[in-house]
Amino acid sequence: MASATDRLYFEDLQVGDSFISGSYEMTQERIVNFASEFDPQPFHTDANAAKDTFFAGLAASGWHTSAVTMRLLVESVPVAGGLIGAGSEITWPRAVRPGDRLRVTTTVRELVASKSKPDRGVAVLESITLNQDDAVCQTTVSRVLVFRRADS
Repeated sequence: MASATDRLYFEDLQVGDSFISGSYEMTQERIVNFASEFDPQPFHTDANAAKDTFFAGLAASGWHTSAVTMRLLVESVPVAGGLIGAGSEITWPRAVRPGDRLRVTTTVRELVASKSKPDRGVAVLESITLNQDDAVCQTTVSRVLVFRRADS
């Protein structure tokens, strides 16, 4: 994670800037533990029962994939003041399976300076969550609050 002096402000960002995260392994234990607490459906919690479902095997909850994506974003997109969401759209084109290693590539798609609050703006970020085979497991387009430097 970037130090406070390495944090990025609105004026540091440009459309097209890209950030690449580290990786995170989705183990069967992590998938089952997360789902048992937050999305207790058999295709997320029981490998045997999951065989006879739409997924034909254990699959991570989309919300688990989103939570891991968030962790990887926080570690790789060093925005000053933190990643404060102002809305997003998520798609899950492929299930995440035990053993998948996820990583996120984030690209700044748009920057909009606030007209009413000169201390901030909004960055539109497209984040693609990929597995070890470069298959897209999640796509997120988020609006994120980004502060300006105090001296701007």
